[in-house]
This record gives sequence, structure tokens and C-alpha cells, in this order.
Amino acid sequence: MKKSHYQMFWALAVAIPLLLFLSESALPQQTRTLMLGAYTVPKEAYQQEIIPAFQKFWLEKTGQTVKFEESYVASGAQARAIIGGFEADIAALSLEGDLVKVAEAGLISHDWRAGDAKGMVTQSVVAIGFRSGNPKGIKDWEDIAKPGMEVIYPNPKTSGGAMWCVNAIYGAGLKISESRSGKQDLDLAAKLLHDIQKNVKVMDKSGRESVTTFERGIGDAIVTYENEALLRQFEGAEFPFVVPKATILIENPIAVVDRNVEKHGTRDLAEAFVQFCLTESAQRSFAKFGLRPVLPQIAEEFKAKFPQPEMLFDMSYLGGWTGVEKTIYGPEGVWTKAVEDIAAGK
Repeated sequence: MKKSHYQMFWALAVAIPLLLFLSESALPQQTRTLMLGAYTVPKEAYQQEIIPAFQKFWLEKTGQTVKFEESYVASGAQARAIIGGFEADIAALSLEGDLVKVAEAGLISHDWRAGDAKGMVTQSVVAIGFRSGNPKGIKDWEDIAKPGMEVIYPNPKTSGGAMWCVNAIYGAGLKISESRSGKQDLDLAAKLLHDIQKNVKVMDKSGRESVTTFERGIGDAIVTYENEALLRQFEGAEFPFVVPKATILIENPIAVVDRNVEKHGTRDLAEAFVQFCLTESAQRSFAKFGLRPVLPQIAEEFKAKFPQPEMLFDMSYLGGWTGVEKTIYGPEGVWTKAVEDIAAGK
């Protein structure tokens, strides 16, 4: 081999590894991990459609593969886990109050309510599920307050879903009394909540666990999310339900957890995922799995699937989450007193 050939060979032998090293170090990281801490209800929507769609979107946009690590537990438990050290990059919870607790713990520093959706990613309403053929003739709240009924809903101490359920019952009592007499009757609302709570047979840790309990044949009725019933129907199960005339608008928040994304170097990825959940395609996926879209144009597409209840109200009607923490769940709150009175045999 000629000398010039030897020189070329050794030059390439040195240059190629060096070029490979430089090219690898210059390229963005090819596989990245995003940690999602969510409540249990939207699990199927995330796993079956939204996460795969985002992974495809991000790969095409950046060339990076995104690996998701996911946790789905009751909203209150998820909030406590994140506060306690679970390093979720994104918190997708059932209720605003749980996300507020994460923010108050210093983990979220940005204004997560900014934007047209005010920090919310999905909506639903509280509904009543019943047995095939509706043998108990359930049409509204008063029907599940009757003596002898067996009702299922989760525990408000662990489940955001349960708080929505309790809020819906108490608020419905106020709405019903208001529609009849022109003013709110606090005693009527408290009695409605007491009578339904007295019929509660099982209080599971989460809304999803309550649905599982009901599907095992326990209870005459279940107070649950509309989307849980729609999801079961979508999957082919028989899950009849009714949306009461007076019920609450459920609003579910999502936010980047600032402290964790700073630690993990995933802010761009986490922010992109939150924004992706508010795209038309992702909102359609949520709607497919029974969750009401927050985008007005997608809500209009699905208005036949999600009819407007006659006396729909939101948390502002009950004084917001700060208000219900005192009036419903505080030491003198109506739910707290109902539980105490029932335990005392009243």
C-alpha cells in the first residue's frame, strides 16, 4: 500500500470516531422521559389515544422518542404523593383544590390558570347509575334518598370524585329548593345530603374503585361521573344512568409541576404535552372516552352526546373550593355533620 494510502487510512481511523462523538453530542437527546401523575378516571383516554398521539407528534417534530411513566390514583392521593416526593412533571387532577395544594406546597410557581381554558383540560357532570331495567325507578336525587336504597360513591377524604359527588348532591338541594320557592333552603339541602349519605353502603378510595364495586353487584345506585358511565358503555358494558336536572359541572385541571421539570430538564416537553391536551384532536379523544371537551368548537361537535342539564351549576354557586371546605367538609360542615349524625344513629 502506498504511503499516501496509509496516511489516508489513519486519518479516517482518527476522524470517524471523532466525528461520531461530535455528532452525537451535538444532537438532541434521542429518548426522553415524561412523568404523568393523574387521577384514575381519564386513564383510558391518555393511554389509548392521547399519549400515543403526542409521542408521534413529538417524534416527527424533534426526532426524539418520548417515554411516559404514568401513575393513576385518586386525585387527593395523587396530590399528596406529588407533595410528598413523587416527581411528576405534569399533574392532571380531578379538582382545582388538589392542584392548589400542590401549588401551595411550592411545586408549581407559574400561573397555571392562564389561558382560555383557565387551567382546565376536561369537564363532566355528576350522574346517577342504576341497575339494568331501572328496577328502583331512579330518575333524580330524591329517588336515591329514599329509605332502604343502597348507594355507592367514594370517600371524600381520599377521592376528588367523591367531593364532586357530595358537592353535586348538596348544591342540587339548594337548586331544587330555589326552583320551588325562589330562595335557597339550607335545611332541605342538608337533609337531602344526609338521607343519601345514610344509604351509602361502600365508600371506596377512588371513583374508579366505586365503579368496580358497583359492577360487582353491590348497591342499587352509584353516584359517579357521567364519563365513567359513558366509558363503560363505549367498552360495551351495560351501564344505564341518568343525569339529574340539578347537577354540578365538573372541571378537571392540568398543570406543569415547575420544581420537577426544572430538576428533570423536561419543561419544554411537559409544556408541549399540556398544550397538546388542549388541541382539537386530543379534545376529541377525551370526548370519545366520555369526558366533556373544554374547547367550545369541539363541545359543539359533541352536544348531542353531552346534553345540558336543566339546572346545571358550577363551584362558584357553592362559594368555590374555599367555601365548600368550610360549609361542607369543615368541622361544622353539612357532610361532616351528616356522617357524625348517622354514626350516632340519627
